[in-house]
Amino acid sequence: MSRIGRVERTTKETSVLVEIDLDGTGKVDVSTGVGFYDHMLDQLGRHGLFDLSVKTEGDLHIDSHHTIEDTALALGAAFKQALGDKVGIYRFGNCTVPLDESLAQVTVDLSGRPYLVHTEPENMAPMIGEYDTTMTRHILESFVAQAQVALHVHVPYGRNAHHIVECQFKALARALRYASEIDPRAAAAGVLPSTKGAL
Repeated sequence: MSRIGRVERTTKETSVLVEIDLDGTGKVDVSTGVGFYDHMLDQLGRHGLFDLSVKTEGDLHIDSHHTIEDTALALGAAFKQALGDKVGIYRFGNCTVPLDESLAQVTVDLSGRPYLVHTEPENMAPMIGEYDTTMTRHILESFVAQAQVALHVHVPYGRNAHHIVECQFKALARALRYASEIDPRAAAAGVLPSTKGAL
């Protein structure tokens, strides 16, 4: 069974193509024109063991907002598509990742219901290269809206903005990996992990 999602999203502001294979090996080919964002998407693919291809062309002459947002929307939609009927998945996943002085705790439920809880240290540096650090929450909001997952991300402490953002993406990658992996017992029985009979 192939668990691959492919989404194209084209507007007057951006053109995005995302492909994701949930059962990959962490092979990543990403180009958004925003260097730090590319670095974060690379973390997502490699630590999630997702094969991930992202090609985005956006109106960077204005700023990076539309490029980052539309990529996250397409990524969420592709992830949802790749999950398919969700039969046999673990559904829940969590991971805690340190990066030097920073720590991120991420918990996800592939519930079919979008919800985000996000906390990170205040007074971070406003920019990492051309990346606006306020976009991290918006990336997660956009992903959650399209993937239809419940996501809790908490960074209780950290000083360096690069570390604070990066540990979130690494923990997110692992939590999504654990939640989307196939549970052999449930798969053999054709079990959907929900008492409702639907996710």
